[in-house]
Amino acid sequence: MTIATFIAKNALRNKRRAALCVLSVAVSLFLLVTLLVTLREFTIPPEDIGAAARIVVRNRISLANPLPYRQRAVIEKIPGVEAVSPFSWFGGKYRNEEFTAFAQFAMDPKLLRPIFGEAKMGEGQFEAFERDRTACILGKLTADKYGLKLGDKMVLESTIYPCTIELKIAGIYSGTIDDRNVLFHHDYLDEASGLKGTVGTWWVKARSLDEVAPVVTAINEAFKNTSCEVRAETERAFQLSFVSMLGNIQVLIGSICTVVVFSLVLVAASTMSMAIRERMRELAVLKALGFRQRELFAFILAESFGLAMFGAALGVGGAWFLFEPAQLMQKITGGLFITFEVTPRIIGTASAVAAGLGIVASIAPAAGVAKMSVVQGLKTLD
Repeated sequence: MTIATFIAKNALRNKRRAALCVLSVAVSLFLLVTLLVTLREFTIPPEDIGAAARIVVRNRISLANPLPYRQRAVIEKIPGVEAVSPFSWFGGKYRNEEFTAFAQFAMDPKLLRPIFGEAKMGEGQFEAFERDRTACILGKLTADKYGLKLGDKMVLESTIYPCTIELKIAGIYSGTIDDRNVLFHHDYLDEASGLKGTVGTWWVKARSLDEVAPVVTAINEAFKNTSCEVRAETERAFQLSFVSMLGNIQVLIGSICTVVVFSLVLVAASTMSMAIRERMRELAVLKALGFRQRELFAFILAESFGLAMFGAALGVGGAWFLFEPAQLMQKITGGLFITFEVTPRIIGTASAVAAGLGIVASIAPAAGVAKMSVVQGLKTLD
C-alpha cells in the first residue's frame, strides 16, 4: 500500500461522513462564489468596447433636473468632441407591467452609429430608424423575450413624461453589453410630451481616448457659473455613481461571505476531529513504529486538504458550469444581472478559501495527536 492509498482509504473510511463533509464544503463554496459574482456585478458594472470614449453630461444638481437644449451648440464647438446627442430616459411601462426590465431612451437617431458603434443591425435598419420619426430600435434580448419583430408596434406609458407613445420597430440590434434597451427619436418625445427645449442628459463621443479628459474638463468649465451647471464624466464614472446610490452593499455581501466561510471552517474542523478521534489507536501504533510527528501531521493534513479541495471542485466547478451561459442569469433575474461572470479571480479566491479550510481543519486534530502518548493512544477504543 502506498502512502497516497493509505491517506485515501482513511479519508473514505466512513463514506457517509466523508460525503456529507464534501457536500457541505461544495454547497458553501457554491454560495460563496454566487455572492462574490453578485458583488462584482453590482460594484463593477460591465462596460462596452466604445464606452471609454463616451462622456455623459448631466445636471450638476441632480440627474432628475433637465438640461436646456441650447447647451448642445456649445458642447459641439469644444475641441475633441466628435458627436453630441440628447439622451433622455423615458421611464415607460410596457404591457402594464409593474416592472419593465428594459429601459427606453430618446436620442438623435443620426448619431446612433457615431456614438454607439458597437450596436449591430441588419441591412437597411439604421436608415429605416433615421427616416421614420415614430420608429424605434430595440435590443435582441427584449425582442426575444416579448416575441417582437420588425414592423411591430410598441406602446409605452411614461412614468416621467405626461404622455404615452406608440413606436414602430425599425431595427433589432445586438453586440452591445446590454442588448435590452429601446431607442427612439428625441423629436418625437418633444412633440408627444410638449416639453420641447430640454433633455435629460447629453452623451458625447470624444475623437480619441487622449481627448476624453480635456473634453470633460472643457465641458464642466463651459457651463461653470451659469444658470445650469453640468457635471461631465466618463460613462464608466457615470455607471459607478449609480452603484454608490445602492448604499454600502459591499459591506453587506462581504459580511455574509465571512459568515459562510466561518461556518465552513467549523463544519470541516468538526468532521476532521471526529475522524481522527476514531483512529487514535492506529496513530499510536504508527508512533510506536517510528513515524515522527511531522509525518503524522502530513497524513492528517493531506486527508483534510483532499476533502476540502474535492468539495471545492464540486462547488466552484458547479457554479462556473451553471453561470457560464450569461443568458441563464439574465432570464432568472429578469435582466437585472447582465453578465454574471465567474472570473478567474473569483475561482482563485474560492480555491484559496478551500485550501485554507483544509489546513485550518487539520490543526486541532494534529495537535491532539502530537500531545498523545503511545500508551494513551493504545488505551482508546476504536
